[in-house]
Amino acid sequence: MTEKTLTYEDLQISLADVYEQMGYRDAEPDKATQRETLGVIGEVQGWLRPRFCYQVVRLQPDFDMGRIILRQLHGADAYVLFICTSGMEFEAYQQRLKDAGDMVRIFIADALGSVIAEKTADRMEEHLQESIDKLGWQHTNRFSPGYCGWHVSQQQLLFPLFNGNTCGVRLTDSSLMVPIKSVSGIIGVGEKVRRLDYTCGLCDFQQCYKRKLKPAK
Repeated sequence: MTEKTLTYEDLQISLADVYEQMGYRDAEPDKATQRETLGVIGEVQGWLRPRFCYQVVRLQPDFDMGRIILRQLHGADAYVLFICTSGMEFEAYQQRLKDAGDMVRIFIADALGSVIAEKTADRMEEHLQESIDKLGWQHTNRFSPGYCGWHVSQQQLLFPLFNGNTCGVRLTDSSLMVPIKSVSGIIGVGEKVRRLDYTCGLCDFQQCYKRKLKPAK
């Protein structure tokens, strides 16, 4: 099991990343929203402690992942199970904003939290690649329950494989993660696999965040 705690600076988040998640693709938000966004970032960057953990298993877990993911994992020599999270500190911060009824900052923090979780997963992938470089291996895209035909209920099969070492993330009865700004899933590693651009044309899940972030044509 590999586990690592990061800082806000480690995530290398740009304002453009946050604005894009907020829905601003071709233009920046108004000045007031920009100030509020900087205010939220200023509040969290000193104490934010996102984390990731992952483990490598030789046998493909018995998940019902669907044809899209299975095709991408085909040929892997091993499989990486991972959990990445913005952390309980950020979860508590979001709750404080909700208790205060600060709707603008609630919206900004929600977008920022999504970026934090994804950037933490990006750092996890980089750490993983460094660890498999010596083997001459590559890795696939990361795939999560709830996307590409892999039902979110399969979290209930994924989490027990960590034997309690889940970076502080827990599951609800409905298979949602707490902290909610968390990412989990599987990655294939080996000589014959590779990371591809996200092939949204192969997937019919319209609510996927990768589809939302694709540039408008």
